[in-house]
Amino acid sequence: MPDMVSGTSQREKEMKIYNFSAGPAMLPEAVMRKAQAEFIDFQGSGSGILELSHRGKFFQPVIDRAEANVRELLNISDDYAVCFVQGGASMQFAMLAMNLLNGGTADYVDTGVWSNKAAKEAKMFGNVNIVASSRDDKYDHIPAASEWKLTPGAAYMHITSNNTIAGTQYIDLPTAPAGVPLIADMSSDVMSRMFDINKFGMVYAGAQKNIGPAGVALVIIRKDLAARTDESKVPTMLRYSTYINEGSMFNTPPTFAIYILALITDWLKENGGIAAMEQHNNAKAKMLYDFLDESSFYASPVAKADRSRMNVVFRTPSDELDAKFVSEATACGLTQLKGHRLVGGCRASIYNAMPVEGVQALIDFMKKFECANK
Repeated sequence: MPDMVSGTSQREKEMKIYNFSAGPAMLPEAVMRKAQAEFIDFQGSGSGILELSHRGKFFQPVIDRAEANVRELLNISDDYAVCFVQGGASMQFAMLAMNLLNGGTADYVDTGVWSNKAAKEAKMFGNVNIVASSRDDKYDHIPAASEWKLTPGAAYMHITSNNTIAGTQYIDLPTAPAGVPLIADMSSDVMSRMFDINKFGMVYAGAQKNIGPAGVALVIIRKDLAARTDESKVPTMLRYSTYINEGSMFNTPPTFAIYILALITDWLKENGGIAAMEQHNNAKAKMLYDFLDESSFYASPVAKADRSRMNVVFRTPSDELDAKFVSEATACGLTQLKGHRLVGGCRASIYNAMPVEGVQALIDFMKKFECANK
């Protein structure tokens, strides 16, 4: 009998919900519970973390811990600055060009909607060379590095390491030519797998996939690269030096987002770090792709060599069945499986916080749906 207050049945209240959203995305349950416990009274302060001054004694240890955790997990040396910047990854599309292009030419590899947007923003501040693109193939693969038409002495080379909409990912991260800084938008796979930060001049990531809620971007930038900025031409809040010199607190930072990032990086450390998380993510992705490959009902449009381990895109035999699949999956507690509005189909985002049990529940549902709709 439905609950007369909420309008939901007892079964619905007890149903385990697995959130496959591409972002803002599922966060670790342990982190959510910790934040819930501290939400009203943070460490005996009598106030919630949202209410406490960023200049006070309670918040400074939070941002310090967040930075220390990021440095430890990604093995970042003092040659790099770790900054917390508002505006998400999309603001970085323009900000990095404003700081680093300086009238030169930047190389961009166009592998998806977000890399394309990044290149368009950069064009407002200098020359952009699209070294390779898979756009004509609906971004179903990553162009081979041997095909890239690079600019000698480029100001930097930009990649998007994982493409949430198209469901592709650089399985092997590229190397830039000598003297050319490699810049990566890692919004949807940062801290999901091991990589060598020393290959990069800068890495940036919107937090709302693997490392926190929306509202903050993590920026890791080599300090000598940040020093290239012509500060007379860049507004104060859009200079990397401002965040470096002021510890990301020139103005009021997104305190709650940084607090959650600190909790999530605590959680990562407690659960074996990035290496253990990479094994966890590889196992989940293999489960789902193995099922898709064995099915004659579902299909993945992505080249096998470039399949994302974060965003698994697939389709049923028709648009109508795609819609039915999403509706029925939602009723079974498997939410946010609709593909991006630009491409349709279905998409399961299986970031760090998604447990193996969630992927298995999805596969079990997919089997039943296939049997019922063949």
